[in-house]
Amino acid sequence: MILTVTPNPSLDRTYEVPALDRGEVLRASAERVDPGGKGVNVSRAVAAAGHRTVAVVPLGGAPGALVAQLLAGQGIEVAPVPLAGPTRSNIAIAEPDGTLTKVNAPGPRLTPEESETVLATVFAHAPSADWIACCGSLPRGLAPEWYAELVTRAHGAGARIALDTSGPSLLAALAARPDVVKPNAEELAEAVGRPLATVGDAVKAAEELRDLGAGAVLASLGADGQLLVAADGVHYGRAAVSAVRSNVGAGDASLAGFLAAGGEGPEALAAAVAHGAAAVQLPGSEMPTPADLDPTAVTVTADVPLDLVLSEPGGAR
Repeated sequence: MILTVTPNPSLDRTYEVPALDRGEVLRASAERVDPGGKGVNVSRAVAAAGHRTVAVVPLGGAPGALVAQLLAGQGIEVAPVPLAGPTRSNIAIAEPDGTLTKVNAPGPRLTPEESETVLATVFAHAPSADWIACCGSLPRGLAPEWYAELVTRAHGAGARIALDTSGPSLLAALAARPDVVKPNAEELAEAVGRPLATVGDAVKAAEELRDLGAGAVLASLGADGQLLVAADGVHYGRAAVSAVRSNVGAGDASLAGFLAAGGEGPEALAAAVAHGAAAVQLPGSEMPTPADLDPTAVTVTADVPLDLVLSEPGGAR
């Protein structure tokens, strides 16, 4: 079972439009309403692949009730933590060329009591979890060290932790030694404080995160593939994609594929690449099912193309 923790979930509305024209009335050709948040998306992808998952989500108000309803409808066991404030609602506008414009709301402010209840809910389910995936931004009211505390407590309970966050939350958690961290190129550059121009730059940055405490680094490089930098070496994976429809949740689908395949080694990296490639070809934040995956399109190698220039270079902020 994969247990996910999403401290700042959302209700996501995605509209597909012919073009995004500022100041004009836009008519959407399609609309989706999905439960959102990085950990929520990991649970959705795990469930779509036919595996058991439990989603720990602090929820409040009518948006929170709808998130719980939508998750249950997708076969996900929900472990809700009631909040006084309403769950945030986000909007994404998708254009035919794959360009995505997102407006993310800040979300509620958690009280110390609500924060502790989230942690207690996590560890009530931890004994039956193969992995705990802690994902996304922290809501107002939680300090950057919150994930570090969660990782420390999880390791004390014998659980393995995959962490997908960025900025101060990521840096603070590294000292607690999460088993896997999953940055994208921009987040990786931000963590090491310098731009990344090539795959080799990304490898060096990932190795620095390992020096700071990460057990392994699963780095998403967008159209340029994915890296797995771990104690047993460096592997690079890539998949052919015919057309990108939406990249919302693609990184979360990758992490789900990685963890569902065991969470280590080149086979898990291949699963991550296959899930990510399938996700970008689906509308909105729809998660891939086994029928959407194309393992034959995936290549994984230890012969890493270090000189490959990143088409979407990571820039340190």
